[in-house]
Amino acid sequence: MAVNPKQWNALKLLNEKGEFLDAAQGAIILELAEKEDFNFSEVDELGTISKNNAYLDIHIDEVLNLPLVDAETIKKSGFKVVVDGVNSTGGIAIPKLLETLGVEVIKLYCEPTGHFPHNPEPLKEHLEDICELVVKEKADFGIVVDPDVDRLAFICNDGEMFGEEYTLVACADYVLGKTKGNTVSNLSSSRALRDITIKHDGLYEAAAVGEVNVVKKMKATNAIIGGEGNGGIIYPSSHYGRDSLVGTALFLMLMAEKGGSVRELRDSYPSYFMSKKKIQLTPELDVDRILVSISESYKDKEISTIDGVKIDFEESWVHLRKSNTEPIIRIYTEAKTQVEADSLADKIIGEIKEIAGI
Repeated sequence: MAVNPKQWNALKLLNEKGEFLDAAQGAIILELAEKEDFNFSEVDELGTISKNNAYLDIHIDEVLNLPLVDAETIKKSGFKVVVDGVNSTGGIAIPKLLETLGVEVIKLYCEPTGHFPHNPEPLKEHLEDICELVVKEKADFGIVVDPDVDRLAFICNDGEMFGEEYTLVACADYVLGKTKGNTVSNLSSSRALRDITIKHDGLYEAAAVGEVNVVKKMKATNAIIGGEGNGGIIYPSSHYGRDSLVGTALFLMLMAEKGGSVRELRDSYPSYFMSKKKIQLTPELDVDRILVSISESYKDKEISTIDGVKIDFEESWVHLRKSNTEPIIRIYTEAKTQVEADSLADKIIGEIKEIAGI
């Protein structure tokens, strides 16, 4: 991962279709690794680097050739956009796409040095600089990507966050408005995508957390767009992978056709608030038993157990997932207000402690 120190960099393995390996395929790779007698090199002694500068142009051309992307429509809108590329590959790719589309680009941290000027996770607490610059430059909006450009976040024209959860909502709103179809996100993503999908007479389904699980569900339901609430857009008309360039183009088309400000667009969507907490348990506790007990306590509600336990209430939901490496239960909630989301999380934490006897 690009956000890790070099000694903790890892491999992301893809198949011949450019899609991530699922659990079964990954298990085969691990089995081969255990059987074979490999000689591993230190990270500073790895092979050679060969360069080919054509691939970004090829990628941009493929984005521009998508049926729902019209470069002339975007160019006529005369957008002005601030881009925070966190001094990584996004600082090359996103500005080049925008400039090809006739967008005026103001670059912030777009030198691909690999030295991140702030925490690269595109969350509000890390993005004060771009929020201020969007207002100062009177830009239409801001774009933020993570180092490997698969998470996409927008900044509204007033310098406030559009919300990572709403990146997929906005892109789906545009796509569903042009093509009837279904959507998929993971269980921990906002209910707003479901609301927008229903508005467009589509079917929404939730997958287990993880891109490979979302892709599998999208294929099973013939979803025309999907992704994850962390700003990951998966648009099968392009390919089955999270792609911020595709998401950016779809968002520009939405804005070009709708008109108005990005702030007005965000205010037009259903408003939800999330809380993300966790509870540390002792190693001897049976986490699976605790999750089963919680599930039984709410058996009269809509419950999913494909990935931990998710309980859907009329105006809110809670998703409980255990860690694979330590006795932790992660508690994600969503509700109509932040207070309600936090209160629901605290309520469930209290119930977990009661069951665990702590």
